[in-house]
Amino acid sequence: MKALQFGAYGPPAVLTLKEIPKPEPRKGEVLVQIRAAAINPSDVKNVAGHFKSPLPRVPGRDYAGVVIAGDAEKGSEVWGSGAGFGVTRNGAHAEYIVVPADSIAQKPPHLSMEQAAAIGVPYLTAWSALVVAGNIQEGETVLIVGVSGAVGRAATQIAHWKKARVIGASTHSNNPSNADAIIKTTTNDLPGEVRALTSGKGADLVLDTVGGFMFEPSLKSLRRGGRQIAICSTKDRRISFDLVDFYHNLSCLIGVDTMKLQGKEIAEVMNHLRAGFQAGHLQAPPITTWPFERAIEAYEAVEKGGASAKHILIPDTKQEL
Repeated sequence: MKALQFGAYGPPAVLTLKEIPKPEPRKGEVLVQIRAAAINPSDVKNVAGHFKSPLPRVPGRDYAGVVIAGDAEKGSEVWGSGAGFGVTRNGAHAEYIVVPADSIAQKPPHLSMEQAAAIGVPYLTAWSALVVAGNIQEGETVLIVGVSGAVGRAATQIAHWKKARVIGASTHSNNPSNADAIIKTTTNDLPGEVRALTSGKGADLVLDTVGGFMFEPSLKSLRRGGRQIAICSTKDRRISFDLVDFYHNLSCLIGVDTMKLQGKEIAEVMNHLRAGFQAGHLQAPPITTWPFERAIEAYEAVEKGGASAKHILIPDTKQEL
């Protein structure tokens, strides 16, 4: 089968399209023919060596495809994000992948394969942060820092589904996420603006998708007893904040890392998300598709950033059933 592979860490140019053996499912596994696979920023970081993945490695965390063999119904259309895919084991940027049978989830029938492949990491992260870790409640106000990014847009949809109000923080004043209010972080005092929008109270829950220099302003935007979710830190991984203010405010800080999720946990979240898509609460993002032959260009587009569309790789394989 054809697969994208890197044998050394570096920029997207280290990737090559190779012929490698087609995997064979063992007992308790299924063979999925990949119809579409997303490229996430974490995939670019993986190729660059951030996760110290054993080499050589096929990257790719998110996929949509069809079960063609193994311990599941043949022909089932599945979607998801695999545990360890692309890091501790070969990932989804290939024509086929083997997945544990208890880790697959049925994709929403009304989504195309390309749309389904775009959901994985951003929505999985948003759900894990807001619903699982943050215990979001109806009527709460959620501050989403980095709201214009893929995770921020997914989190806004999930928060609205759970009947929460969303204040978005972004370097731009435009509002592609459809947050209820937008604060431009380059020209405004974030904690002050949040309190002005919450009658002086502050946000019940903060999802910080930026970290670094935005960490402390986010923390200062919390109401008394509020909770903040950290999922990453751009540039500076070490931050400082006023510890006395932190505990006087009874604040709660929670870290979320979806790479630590097991396959069953991922499938469970994907099933929750499927219900949201089928009910119309969630919508797939815009997508840009790329053939495998242009995978390096696609990776470079993700590395550059700034686009609202999700970049999707399409294997050039004949459909099997």
